[in-house]
Amino acid sequence: MSNVCPRARAEDAEAIEGLYRDLVRGTRGDVENIRVDPRRVAELERDATNHLLVLEVEGVVRGTVFLTICLDPMYGFSSYAVIENVVVEAGLRGTGAGRALMDAAEREARAARCTKLMLLSTASRVDAHRFFARLGFDGERKRAFVKYLN
Repeated sequence: MSNVCPRARAEDAEAIEGLYRDLVRGTRGDVENIRVDPRRVAELERDATNHLLVLEVEGVVRGTVFLTICLDPMYGFSSYAVIENVVVEAGLRGTGAGRALMDAAEREARAARCTKLMLLSTASRVDAHRFFARLGFDGERKRAFVKYLN
């Protein structure tokens, strides 16, 4: 029923923007400044360390996740990965779609020999936190801090 593409394509920009708007709207965030430019998506498609993945169902983008591979000087030549902007259309939640996206991101991180995956989630998204915990993410051992610059 669903398949995860290795990379989003420029023509996916509008659908990804809609998903991001839904994600931010659910947290009472600033929806007006969200703009996914097809040129940036095309850049990401060619980038070796940034992976914008999409979930397609019957040819329609219904979810997305963004993964960045970070070089880590602490452990020789190891890397770690950061996941951002995990979103699946509301109607597909609970169907395995989110797990498929996260599994794809984890495969990319493992292929890059990352030592860990990290993610941030808005404090009020408790259902998402339970989902991440089911996938093996530990929300108790570390604490995240964010300083917005723009």
